[in-house]
Amino acid sequence: MNNYNKNNKNQFSLDTEADGPCAGLYSMVSFGLVSLNDPSVKFYTTLAPISDRFVPGALAACNFTREQTLAFTPAQKAMDDMLAWLKPLMNGNRPVIWSDNPAFDWQFFNYYCHAYLQHNPFGFSARRIGDYWAGKQGNPRDTTSWKKLRTVKHTHNALDDALGNAGALLKIL
Repeated sequence: MNNYNKNNKNQFSLDTEADGPCAGLYSMVSFGLVSLNDPSVKFYTTLAPISDRFVPGALAACNFTREQTLAFTPAQKAMDDMLAWLKPLMNGNRPVIWSDNPAFDWQFFNYYCHAYLQHNPFGFSARRIGDYWAGKQGNPRDTTSWKKLRTVKHTHNALDDALGNAGALLKIL
């Protein structure tokens, strides 16, 4: 275990997949969370739609059909299950989210946390991996070359993508 892992518990990689571009108007169809302290500690769920709206191309990108999503876990149960998984990992501290694209991932995850849990256990913000990378490189425009460090291929499966991003982030840190 490297020093990062020993000294920085409660940090997680998040990836979401959705059936459209905007939380609330469209639905999150899946999300994955991976512990940066121990990437074998992970959570994945699929969620049934909360809206009648959907973009077929968005579903195709994550290899789901609308018919499949209709049979997914109800959003309330999915979020309750996530919180039950997360609570023992928190050790009384607020956890931190890292994401490839918080503008997308965070908006859906945060919306669902507030809609179904009445709070977001991760607080009010998320960290963007690309911005951290750009800062370390001393080049504010280099926000994507870190992706070559992913340890799992980017597939638009929320768990695969959270795992790949966690692996890259651990290399960067």
